[in-house]
Amino acid sequence: MSGVEVITFGCRLNTYESEVMRAEAEKAGLNNAILVNTCAVTGEAVRQARQAIRRARRDNPHARIIVTGCAAQTEKQTFAEMAEVDAVLGNEEKLKSTSYRFLPDFGVSAEEKLRVNDIMSVRATAPQMIRHIDGHVRAFIQVQNGCDHRCTFCIIPYGRGNSRSVPMGAVVDQARNLVESGYREIVLTGVDATSYGADLPGTPTLGLLAKTLLKQIPEIRRLRLSSIDSIEADRHLMDLIADEPRFMPHLHLSLQHGDDMILKRMKRRHSRADAVRFIEDVRRLRPETSFGADMIAGFPTETEEMFANAVGLAEEAGIAHLHVFPYSPRPGTPAARMPQLDRGLIKERAARLREAGQRLHQAHLDKMVGTRQWLLVENGGLAHTENFTLVAAPGLRPRDLVQVAITGHNGKHLDMQLLAADAA
Repeated sequence: MSGVEVITFGCRLNTYESEVMRAEAEKAGLNNAILVNTCAVTGEAVRQARQAIRRARRDNPHARIIVTGCAAQTEKQTFAEMAEVDAVLGNEEKLKSTSYRFLPDFGVSAEEKLRVNDIMSVRATAPQMIRHIDGHVRAFIQVQNGCDHRCTFCIIPYGRGNSRSVPMGAVVDQARNLVESGYREIVLTGVDATSYGADLPGTPTLGLLAKTLLKQIPEIRRLRLSSIDSIEADRHLMDLIADEPRFMPHLHLSLQHGDDMILKRMKRRHSRADAVRFIEDVRRLRPETSFGADMIAGFPTETEEMFANAVGLAEEAGIAHLHVFPYSPRPGTPAARMPQLDRGLIKERAARLREAGQRLHQAHLDKMVGTRQWLLVENGGLAHTENFTLVAAPGLRPRDLVQVAITGHNGKHLDMQLLAADAA
């Protein structure tokens, strides 16, 4: 192979950072190299990364393989000891061209492979400027990194460090750069995006940042948020939901559970009632809003009644896009030291929660039939509505905005009939 290939796992923030990594590695003159940007959110994510590394070595015996990302930050020795790996970079180091200029030679020891600093010592997130995100028709912008909260199940703060925000002006510049490159939809992303601005002068909020972007860059046609913590939603965000048509009516919530005792043991900051109230408030302001949510099945000490409360919350809230995680103990987290459930029971509850999510998704698709929707056309003959429902869009050009009539669905995506295309 030649050039730089990037293999990305995990969140949208990783997708954004992979493009920064590619640009910095190429700037450094790196060639014949594979960068693996890992995720640490579950043990399965780490296993998949190790599997991908072994496969990459088999397919590219002479390439240089550099591993980075959250799993490399939290389990650096694990990856350094893999014979297939030539170097391990931390989450801070992966974004700097100098890290790629001074990589060790082949055949060095595990310790010499390591370039991973203390992520907790990082106090700022440097703005990064990219013009393209490979394979995506919507553009992601990092507005925040790290997390100051310590949920008992989560290893990510130890992979990302404490919360730090990108200055508002730099976010505006990056958004303008991407819009000029032809992107019509922008997604604001971060590890704990709704904590945005607490460390900046004047303590701006995520909602104020979104308002500013839409005001200063009228060419942005669609603006979305990645996963948010509803308890941190600010009045500017609620204003956008109510009054701004370019702010997309879909929110993905970090709910994690629907039982108050489990939420306390998770060290979450919201209650079941808080979550229900937020969803009701949003739907009152903008009824067409759809919701996604992360939910964990089989958390330590979870009883059948507690699990039923989780399923009940998803049903009561009408979560259309449920993302289910079977609980996975992460070494070094408080939850890993709590009384664990049987793995078979965890998998069985995760399957039941996914079944509930599938029923909710079917009900959502049913409601969409007969409506008119604007779609952003993506690669592979697919598109998403404003409320992030998948639509089959064969024969249409990626990045086009089109209006369609929803004629039916196949249980996975909506079917449509084209009505009009936006010439802008």
